[in-house]
Amino acid sequence: MRLYPPVAWDSKHAIADDVLSDGVSVRAGDRVTYFSYGMGRMENLWGKDRFNFKPERWISEMEQGRIKTLKNTYPYKFPVFQAGPRVCLGKELAFIQIKYIVASIVKRFKIRPVSSDRPKFVPLLTAHMVGGPKVLVQKR
Repeated sequence: MRLYPPVAWDSKHAIADDVLSDGVSVRAGDRVTYFSYGMGRMENLWGKDRFNFKPERWISEMEQGRIKTLKNTYPYKFPVFQAGPRVCLGKELAFIQIKYIVASIVKRFKIRPVSSDRPKFVPLLTAHMVGGPKVLVQKR
């Protein structure tokens, strides 16, 4: 979801004058837009290997080959579910469902991409990939 967020950008209107954490002033009525698709690709946030699938980005500690703890990261670094007072109410439920579904599928099937080509991303209101993700699924 970091590289292919379901909602590529979002915006809010300021109801009062404010100052963002980086010092930018926002006046009442201004629209503030963030681009989670771009944020998930920023080298200064994710490193030179930002396009690589690297689960260890999120893992703090392993024990006997299993994840013991996850890293505590700045909540605004990964804004797919937003953060702060506007965080998605279903965020934790979504993570539980994602873990359960992925574990259930990976336990029963081997899944490999059909092509090494990068998917073509279509950033509409809710994003999708052109033609969907092409994968080969084999029973374990």
